Amino acid sequence: MAKNPPASSGPGRPKDPAKREAILMAAQVLFLNNGYEGSSMDAIAAEAGVSKLTLYSHFKDKEALFGEAVKTTCETRLPRKLFVLEDGCSIREALLDVGHAFQALVNSPESIGLHRVMVAMATQNPALSRMFFDAGPQRLLLDLEQLIVQANQRGMLRADEPMRAAEHFCSLIKGAAHFRLLIGYAELPDFEESARHVQDCIVLFMRAYGTSTP
Repeated sequence: MAKNPPASSGPGRPKDPAKREAILMAAQVLFLNNGYEGSSMDAIAAEAGVSKLTLYSHFKDKEALFGEAVKTTCETRLPRKLFVLEDGCSIREALLDVGHAFQALVNSPESIGLHRVMVAMATQNPALSRMFFDAGPQRLLLDLEQLIVQANQRGMLRADEPMRAAEHFCSLIKGAAHFRLLIGYAELPDFEESARHVQDCIVLFMRAYGTSTP
């Protein structure tokens, strides 16, 4: 009787999650340090310790890998649990947690560098710019919108347009400090200054959208 043929290594075979994670980690490092154009698929495969064949079996091209790397970075720094209003948690506490995490992400040297790259490429590759926004900032806004909806339903906030409120919140947190960092005008604020800024933003946000319910 003929022996069974070996398992196929074609597209239908389950992907190795450990290799996928290694690829994403390598992509995050290279994209953030070298920019999009400066990061080749060859370099990413070498950094991840996988073959190009394995790399392309997980991600069809560099744009798809870039989008997933941005998404993974945001989900790591701003996990979904931050946007779930737990029982007994006030909306002020929840917004403080989101505010601190968001500020740390957008003001990080890696994020600042990536934003500069995306601004420089805006006219060259608008499709990549849209992918970046959808994978990162837009996902944050959608998660924050859902947190605000939860708070509305519990009588903690009064935001008739939750998405607009989410945009206001993010704009407040970024503030002028983020723009100064983008253009190299100033250094990263220290911990105390950053914490005070987030607290001030929450006070302003609650004045605009808060209710008498804690």
